[in-house]
Amino acid sequence: MTDAARHTAVIGAGWAGCAAAVELAAAGRVVTLFEAARTPGGRARQVTFHGLSLDNGQHILLGAYRDTLRLMRQVGIDPDTAMLRLPLQMRYPPGSGMDFVAPALPAPWHLLVALWRASGLTRTDKLALMRFSSAARWMDWHLNTDCSVTELLARFDQTATLVQLMWRPLCIAALNTPPERASAQVFLNVLKDSLGARRASSDMLLPRCDLSSLFPDQAARYVEQHHGRLLAGTRITGIVQQDGGWQLASAATTHHADDIVLATDNGNAATLLAPLTDVSALQALNHEPITTCYLQYPPDRRLPEPFHALIDDPQQQRWGQFVFDRGQLDTRHDGLFAVVVSASTEAIAAGQATLAAAIAQQLAQAFSRPELTVPIWSQVISEKRATFSCTPGLLRPDHRTAFASLMLAGDYTASAYPATIESAVRSGVTAARALLANDE
Repeated sequence: MTDAARHTAVIGAGWAGCAAAVELAAAGRVVTLFEAARTPGGRARQVTFHGLSLDNGQHILLGAYRDTLRLMRQVGIDPDTAMLRLPLQMRYPPGSGMDFVAPALPAPWHLLVALWRASGLTRTDKLALMRFSSAARWMDWHLNTDCSVTELLARFDQTATLVQLMWRPLCIAALNTPPERASAQVFLNVLKDSLGARRASSDMLLPRCDLSSLFPDQAARYVEQHHGRLLAGTRITGIVQQDGGWQLASAATTHHADDIVLATDNGNAATLLAPLTDVSALQALNHEPITTCYLQYPPDRRLPEPFHALIDDPQQQRWGQFVFDRGQLDTRHDGLFAVVVSASTEAIAAGQATLAAAIAQQLAQAFSRPELTVPIWSQVISEKRATFSCTPGLLRPDHRTAFASLMLAGDYTASAYPATIESAVRSGVTAARALLANDE
């Protein structure tokens, strides 16, 4: 490194911040990665309960996550080893719902054959799904005016069965917003890059390791190997321009940087930027929670597949939308099931113990296995501000600020994607490249 190498501060070591830090370090910047928590990863990180390394939320990645997969490889993670790759599927417990699995055929034949073979759907359902897919391709997955997902599905005469078994769970999983108030355009963007792309893009990737190990931990090591550092447990409380660069204040000391990537959540970003510029766009975002309920059973308990969709019904206290058999991903987790409840405001209102009991009951009924009613232990983890509420026509903040040397990164910044790991990573890459372009 030379004395002329620019020093960039990345505030926040979530997936957006880690992506920005890796991109900058690879380009020769000296990077300091600041993280208020003790471990990197942000809202997709490792936590420890009952002696197990778990996640603060169960995630599925997609084969379409090109920047995430690229950066994993760049920092030394082999995605094919770190994750279980499954074909696109929507599989409910045997005897309930539907069974839809895409075969290993080129697109779009993999979807057509999967639809032809799917059980649990009538001929009317299948024709409706084919009409929707054809119309979306004809429109190039674009709406002139955004609307809710519910309105979009009604416009294309999607059946009640399709809405319940496919479109609603896909919408909630991808956008973490109920279809009646979720953006149809953003939903179509997700479908375009998965269902509308090559077959591998629609593959589902299930992490075998904890989320911190999947990328953030190794990203921090990569930064350190490139003459940078991670300062964990260091919360930045203020930023001011000084001497052609930036001064950053923390509880212990002050730090100097030539450039900043601000990769915190939008609330903390607004707090730091409020003395410097207008932050109304950051403050205008609303949020949705995601809850994961872990249920530990005896080690010999298994599900038929690594994960299943579940029929949620709040009226019947059935809150779970997907269940994962963690033992099929990591043998250290034998007997551990993870149940995801997206857009979980109503589900968590009655308390964690009540929710865990209701989910155990839901699993017992869905799989016709009464023994699942009583787990050895349960643990409920809720991220109350997991994502922004992805509503129609939402104006999201740009990565650029009023200052050429200060960029925003986060899954909430303007993009075609909802709040996903890939949108966070892409935002970090975009912010880093914008700073690097200033050098040209």
